[in-house]
This record gives sequence, C-alpha cells and structure tokens, in this order.
Amino acid sequence: MNLTSGPANFGLFDGVFARGGAVADDAAWLRAMLAAEAGLARALERAGAAPAGAGAAVTAAARTENFTPEDLAQLARAATLTGNPVPGLARVLAGKVASPAGRSAVHHGATSQDIMDTAAMLLARDALSATEADLRAAAAAAARLAEAHRGTLMIGRSLLQQAVPTTFGLVAAGWLAGLDSAIEWLAFVRGTRLAVQFGGAVGTLASLGDSGARVKALLAQELGLADTPVPWHTERLRIIDVGTVAARVTAALSPVARDVTLLAQTEVGEVCEGADGNANGAPRRGGSPAAPGKRTPVAAVAILGCAKQAPGLLATLVASAEQEHQRAAGAWHAEWQPYSHLLQVAASSAAWAGDLLGHLSVDRARMAANLAEAGGLPLAERVTALLRGSLGASAAHELVSVAAARSASSGIPLRDVLLATPETEDKLTRAGITPDQVERALDPAGYLGAAQEFISAALAAHAAAGESGQP
Repeated sequence: MNLTSGPANFGLFDGVFARGGAVADDAAWLRAMLAAEAGLARALERAGAAPAGAGAAVTAAARTENFTPEDLAQLARAATLTGNPVPGLARVLAGKVASPAGRSAVHHGATSQDIMDTAAMLLARDALSATEADLRAAAAAAARLAEAHRGTLMIGRSLLQQAVPTTFGLVAAGWLAGLDSAIEWLAFVRGTRLAVQFGGAVGTLASLGDSGARVKALLAQELGLADTPVPWHTERLRIIDVGTVAARVTAALSPVARDVTLLAQTEVGEVCEGADGNANGAPRRGGSPAAPGKRTPVAAVAILGCAKQAPGLLATLVASAEQEHQRAAGAWHAEWQPYSHLLQVAASSAAWAGDLLGHLSVDRARMAANLAEAGGLPLAERVTALLRGSLGASAAHELVSVAAARSASSGIPLRDVLLATPETEDKLTRAGITPDQVERALDPAGYLGAAQEFISAALAAHAAAGESGQP
C-alpha cells in the first residue's frame, strides 16, 4: 500500500480516472479494513466473546489518522510475507489499542479473507453511492435536454450515414433511458448484494465455538451489510455483481460520450462541451499546445477512456470465480486490483458525465443546416410512401430512386428534381400528386413518427423513478 504523499504519489492520471475523488484507492481500502476490524470487535463483545469495552477500544484505535507513514510501510512489507495486507494490519492495529481487553478482540476468529472481502463490500457501498449520486445528476441533465429539445430537428444517422430525421430531444431521451437503467441495477446491487464475509479458516468459525454464527450476524448488523446463510469465501458472485454494475455504468455512458465526440467534430459541429475555464483566467478546457483553436470534448473522451478499461477488468473478476476448496490459491488475490479499478472508472465516468451533460451546448442552427444540406434525400422514403398508392410500389420506388440518384450526383435538392424535371413532374401530375403534397412529404418535421411519444415516455419513467426514490 502506498498512502504517503509526495512527488511519487501525486496521481498523474487521477484528473482523468479519479474525477470526483478516489473511491477505491489504498486509503479507501485501509478505511474499509479498519471498519471491518472495528465492527468485528464490537460484534464479539455483543456476543459475549470479548471483554466489555473491547469494541470501543478497537474502534477508537481503528482510525486512519492513527496510522503513520512508518505504519503503512510496515503493512506493505508484511504483505510480502503473508500474501495480503491483513495480518500486518492486525498486528499494527493491536499495537494501537490501549487496553489488553481490546487487544484480545482484534481479528479474533477471523481469517484474512474475512476482513478483505468484508472491506470490499464496504468499499463498494461507498463507491457505488458516490457513483449513483453523479449518475442521477447526469440523468437529470439528460432529462432537461430531452424536454428542451423535443422539437430540435436533426438528421438521424445509421451506420454513420445520414438516415431519416429525428430530434435531439429523442437522442437525449435515449441517453436518459440508459442512465436510468444503470442507476436501477446499481441501486439494486448496493441494496441487496453487499454482504458480510465471516467464516474463519475454512468457513466453520470453529475458533469461536458456539458463538460463531451469532458473531457473524452481529458483525453484519454492526457494518450495515447483509448476512448470508453460509460464508462465501469461494462463491464470488457478489464480487462479480459489483463489478458488473460498475461496468454497466460505463456501458451506459459510453454511447453518450461517443455521440458527443461524433456530433462535436468540426465538420458536424452540432454540439460542444460547455465548461470553458473560469473568470479567473483558468485555461480553456480542450485546447492543445499544437492547435490553440482546437476544442477537444475532454469529458466525453475521459468517459470513453474509463469505459474502454471496464470489459477487461470485469473479465478478470469472472475468470477469478473458479476457486479451490475453501480458499483460493491466487484467484482471490487476482480480484483486488481489477475490482478497485472498476469501481474507480465507474465513479470517474459518472462524475465526468454530470459535467458533460450539465454543460452540453446544443447548436440548433447547425443541426438544421446539416439536415437541410442533405437536400431532402432523407425524406425519399416518405415520398415513396406518398406515391405508392397511385403508382404502385414498384413504380413509386423506381421513380424516387432515379430522382434521388440524380439529386445526389448533381447536388440539386430532391424537391427540385421531382417538381422541376418535366418527365418526373408529368408522372406526378398523371398520378394526381400535387406539388403541395410533395412539399409536405419533404418536410422533416412531419416525418418523426412516435418521437414525441417516446420522449414523453422516457421522461415519465424518469420522473416516476425519482418519486419512488429509485428506478
């Protein structure tokens, strides 16, 4: 563990990957392990397995501010001898407990994995709570965008190519639905899947005699974690559940971030990130020494940087689920860093998302211009539908296909090809199709289908989730 401050530990990448604060670093692990040890001492005392006052004595000592840099260095050295930091932590902690009665309760009946796994659950509770708060802020911002831009027309894109019109409000509503889903599952895991681990050497708690099961239940109460029917030393689904919801957070945010990077391209220019330094002369975010006029979507890029790490980290947790007998040889150890990193990138991406969506600048005029620049071609499908009843499906498709090809090759708007080309105009007249009908068919505002209904549904679901306290 490296909890000291100084030039070698200033967090070079923390500005990107620990946005909103470090939630799963060494300091957080230390706090969680100390909380587990203190909770155990209190549970032992309540069960009559430790002297009166033991719980308070250990709790008073189990505070991170009581640990000096020398203590932390000792923990790191001890970990090389025992394969994990808990035995060293227990020794240092016992040395800081004032009373002999308290010292006798430190780590009593526990094995190292009990403390590490319980700490992992406490770590997850705090990290997921911070992540959820930032996700809710991002979702609220997405909801505001969806409402504000219900009627903001833009071109929809399929396989990176222009397709048919949509509204930016519907795009934001899609983001909102993904965020609400991520919040729902995160809250479920935080509320139901975080459980105490306490089993002793092989899951029997034999060293506590008849008190084992009671101490386990009391430890769960002391720490506010769920109890389980049996210890879960080699049943790792809870660890995987935490990793999965962390990965789901990044998976919900990555399409948002990717959309922003694409829409913010210079040639597209439909959105840009709004945070832009401050009145005190802070550097403008997104600039580049090589290109002073550049405006990189930093928040979106950072979210994608977090999201790209998540699949590999989660894969390691899943691969580590195969564990031997009552205690794994290596697989348990393999979880610690990817688990921590997953919690951290999820929290960081959520913090970035609140910034991104809360300050996103939407250029309605550019969206309209890009839509108009398509020359009506995205509405070819609607014109075909207009003609189908009079000309038949095959003839209507052929007429519009030829007109669209001519429009695309010449740059002449589809409307002009249809209404100003004698051959096409004659066919439309004989079919009883008026210019006004063609004009209406080429109006993108009239070809949005159920967009407004979908936006309303997403906003209603989001509002209902907020009223209930969780999705």
